[in-house]
Amino acid sequence: MGMYQDFAEVYDELMDTVPYAQWGERIAGLIQKYGVSRPLRDAETPLEAERNLVVDLGCGTGTLAEIMYAKGYDVIGVDSSESMLSIAMGKKEKSGAEILYLLQDMRELELYGTVGTVYSVCDSLNYILEEEELLAVFGLVNNYLFPGGIFIFDFNTVYKYREVIGNTTIAENREECSFIWENFYDAEEEMNEYDLTVFVREKEEIFRRFTETHLQRGYTAEQVISLVKQAGMAVLEIMDADTGEAVSEKSERVYVVARERGK
Repeated sequence: MGMYQDFAEVYDELMDTVPYAQWGERIAGLIQKYGVSRPLRDAETPLEAERNLVVDLGCGTGTLAEIMYAKGYDVIGVDSSESMLSIAMGKKEKSGAEILYLLQDMRELELYGTVGTVYSVCDSLNYILEEEELLAVFGLVNNYLFPGGIFIFDFNTVYKYREVIGNTTIAENREECSFIWENFYDAEEEMNEYDLTVFVREKEEIFRRFTETHLQRGYTAEQVISLVKQAGMAVLEIMDADTGEAVSEKSERVYVVARERGK
């Protein structure tokens, strides 16, 4: 079974501890510090409209896209899961947010023009399993960035997969859904696999069971910085995602801010 199909319907419930509001503050702060986009949806010219566009790459169920829209940005959400986007569209209908959602694989990103900011968080880029493909994604992002535009993204490190998650099993029992997460890490290939089994309550004593297998690859900061530069962007800042401080050998998730510097 593919990824984020049945899982999409319980994704928000199982991710209810994710600090989306905090992430939105960080992204908005980095845009203000380094970027060209402004939270002004009523741009006076088409050029200003392009500059102010913000793309959520790997937007999932649209929670962060909604937050960024509420901050005043014009937002485009891109994801390869139709099921996840269906939930995002439901949120959009409820909130009235004018977010454009595109069903696309980020490796084949195709926008209608340039945008001032692209961000990709919650380890979406770890689903790109080959360096060549990650370089291609970076190249596409650079191609669609407005002159001087920025790319903000995070990734899980090799250290996290090898030392923190490793070969473990995590289980959680809730009233409406429960899950078993069996994690396996291949150190030689630097590849992480997790097999997710979810039980969703459909009636009082009846649960539906489904499984999904997810593959992710860990990257080092050195690898990612090299690929960003090869794609033609300049690295502006790199930080430990948890502390906001300098990256260390024990950083589990890393934030990078890169800038377009000419095609």
